[in-house]
Amino acid sequence: MVDVAVIGIVIMLALMALGMNVGLSMALVGFGGYWYVLNFKAALGMLQTTPAIQAGTYSLTVIPLFVLMGNFAFMSGMSKGLYTAANRWLNRLPGGLSCATMAACAGFGAICGSTAATAATMGTVAIPEMRKYGYDDALSTGSVSVGGTLGILIPPSAPLIVYGILAEQSIGRLFAASIIPGILLTALLCLTVIARVKLRPSLAPAGERCTWPERLASLKGLFWMFVLFVGVFYCMFSGVLTINEAAAAGAFMAMVITLITGNLNFRSFMSVMKDTVKTTAMTYLLLIGAVIFGSFLAITRLPMIMANGISAMEISPYLIFAAVVLIYFILGCLMDALPMIMLTVPIFLPVMLNLGFDPIWFGVMIIFVMQLGLITPPVGMNCYVISGIARDVPLQTIFRGSGPFIIPVVIAIAICTAFPGIATWLPTLFYG
Repeated sequence: MVDVAVIGIVIMLALMALGMNVGLSMALVGFGGYWYVLNFKAALGMLQTTPAIQAGTYSLTVIPLFVLMGNFAFMSGMSKGLYTAANRWLNRLPGGLSCATMAACAGFGAICGSTAATAATMGTVAIPEMRKYGYDDALSTGSVSVGGTLGILIPPSAPLIVYGILAEQSIGRLFAASIIPGILLTALLCLTVIARVKLRPSLAPAGERCTWPERLASLKGLFWMFVLFVGVFYCMFSGVLTINEAAAAGAFMAMVITLITGNLNFRSFMSVMKDTVKTTAMTYLLLIGAVIFGSFLAITRLPMIMANGISAMEISPYLIFAAVVLIYFILGCLMDALPMIMLTVPIFLPVMLNLGFDPIWFGVMIIFVMQLGLITPPVGMNCYVISGIARDVPLQTIFRGSGPFIIPVVIAIAICTAFPGIATWLPTLFYG
């Protein structure tokens, strides 16, 4: 049966390369493989029940709710106040505007959960500002590209939600596990900017000096983001509400904030709803296709055979983990984060569990590697997003500016591998 599974994977990748929708590719190959291994009646029964079961799963409602919250937060204009405050506090550092962009991306990612939305929102605010002060185009666009990747690491994160559902792990634990790694990576990215500007001062001019009253006054722009952030995270981690209820409360709070700030009208409301439905439909189609394909892999026993075979090898588990990271990095250069999670988790998670790795920790590490794929060619989705904002900056310049930031991401992976408690301490503290 293993050869059937391998052939199925090859066919699925070929369909994706030809341009077929990823979810439909997984569903089609899963259905055909199930039919071949068992029979047509069994495959048809699976096709009849799986979409309804997945679409009706209560835990999945957290996806559209957090997407809705992020869309309202984007519409409310919180990003400008966030960037202004970060700039006032960090502008004296070498490359201060770039560091402020990183910090603002981390803050916006905490209420958005989407890497493309974080990059697009902060790019619209930060790139004109950095250009006004004479920042190098590669540094400014690269900073926003890599800063946007923090949107899928710092909770709420759509890829972490999908991983939790596929891996049958607590979404709350996954969110808690990603907080400290997110802060760590943000600090490493800022240090990288400082080091680059120290080595090449021509990349960024010295920042303007701000007085303490100006810094303190800038905190007013963080008020609504602080209200939303504290409200949602308190509800999630205090046990007052479930994750789904906290997501619903966050979406409602974000809508009210958008209304109070004067950015909500019928047209903007319909735009938010339309974007939420599109994103949710795409995610559900991917998830349904992944479950159908995973059912096909399960009856071929490929994941278990791989897990048992690799576990029996007399080499360090960390070498095997390094090989898995390399595979994720290669795949990340070729496909988006959500399809990659849905394609690989059913295959690699049993291997990691057999080797004794914590599934919560492994989920965070997957997100780290996915961040590399978002800033490296040929896909590098965040670089294409920024290219659409800074239209006069060549795409190769944006990729060149993002390249040096691969180093801090790799360092963060190494640190969290050497000290897994960085990811597992908060989940244990919050949930026992």
